[in-house]
Amino acid sequence: MGVALNLAREAATVGEVPVGAVVVVAGEVVGSAYNQTVGSHDPTGHAEIRALREAGRTLANYRLPGATLYVTIEPCTMCAGALVHARVGELVFGAREPRSGAVMSTASVLDNAGLNHRVVITEGVLATECALVITDFFAAKRSV
Repeated sequence: MGVALNLAREAATVGEVPVGAVVVVAGEVVGSAYNQTVGSHDPTGHAEIRALREAGRTLANYRLPGATLYVTIEPCTMCAGALVHARVGELVFGAREPRSGAVMSTASVLDNAGLNHRVVITEGVLATECALVITDFFAAKRSV
């Protein structure tokens, strides 16, 4: 999660919403990214999606069985869906996202009985630090 936090901080320095994500398989980082929706003009440029894409390229497979995704903030609906499609084994996230978090906060996307894959969820890892990065970012934006 520390690597994801550093990526989130890097995102903030370039004006992106500070979310960082890292994909790990067998103890090795195979994908990492921060949000880049603004700079890339891409509504799907979330940290999770970008990290999953990199992991897929690294492993030469669109399926990522046995992978763990570490992300600083609770994923949205799009990102949670991508975890299922990629067959990610575990999601570890820092802080909840009360407005658009779709794993615990506004929905339970990964608990849908109709899905053909289950993702193990661990929340609250470095939650305070993860939340602080994003709240500080938006506080600074509001003060300008």
